[in-house]
Amino acid sequence: MKFVSFEHEGKTGIGVVDNSTIAEIAGATGLKQLIGEGSLTVAGANALETQSNRIAIDAARLLPPIPDPDKIVCVGLNYEEHRVETRHAPTTKPTLFTRFANSQCGHEAPLLLPECSREFDYEAELAVVIGKSGRHIAREDALAHIAGYSCYNDGSIRDWQTHTTQFLPGKNFPGTGAFGPNLVTPDEVGDAQNLAIACRLNGKVVQEARTDQMIHSIADQIAYISAFTELVPGDVIVTGTPGGVGFTRNPPLFMADGDTVEVEIEKVGLLRNPVRAA
Repeated sequence: MKFVSFEHEGKTGIGVVDNSTIAEIAGATGLKQLIGEGSLTVAGANALETQSNRIAIDAARLLPPIPDPDKIVCVGLNYEEHRVETRHAPTTKPTLFTRFANSQCGHEAPLLLPECSREFDYEAELAVVIGKSGRHIAREDALAHIAGYSCYNDGSIRDWQTHTTQFLPGKNFPGTGAFGPNLVTPDEVGDAQNLAIACRLNGKVVQEARTDQMIHSIADQIAYISAFTELVPGDVIVTGTPGGVGFTRNPPLFMADGDTVEVEIEKVGLLRNPVRAA
């Protein structure tokens, strides 16, 4: 199933995507709540079977699938081509940083270029949404803790990211991380460690890879992160970007006001955003 969080006629809601419509799930406060209750797919099936309130997707404003995650943990330098192009040394453990929820926007929402920088870079990534709480999750059990997958554009304000060795400032300007359009359940995705992933800027392919090229697998990421913090339903892990980012090119290629950027992941979806000056 494919789930969305949305706004329609001034009200927010959640629903399951059915062709060009959203079957609204009544009485739920959000996907995070349903995931925590273990009733996500049941609620979605009920919405489809009972012919609940239907909303045309084009009439709704899609929000990040999980607008208010407890944690957003991002994995850096997780594709070898990207590690090499950024001239970072190999590491035996994942490189991690965090995003704040208010740095996110949804499908078709504008990515915001801040006034203080013109170095706004794209990063196509697969997002993993946690479905079941856990600490010290064993690698072999990790995939059972996943509620679903989505697309993510981990937009980076590069000059702010490189002020120090800490990535945090460049990753948390408001409206710089796009998330969506759907939360797709694992049964539809299948092997998430073998998916095509691409980024297009104004229709031109700028990143293209497969998720089996990750240095640290999805299962390894969950095991490692859960060793130092409890993962809870609705947490988001952003699993890393392939090579081809803009700041390593000659000349550099950054997103600008008026651009359109797309992240497409096989079996997961297509996330599209215009770029606008804040």
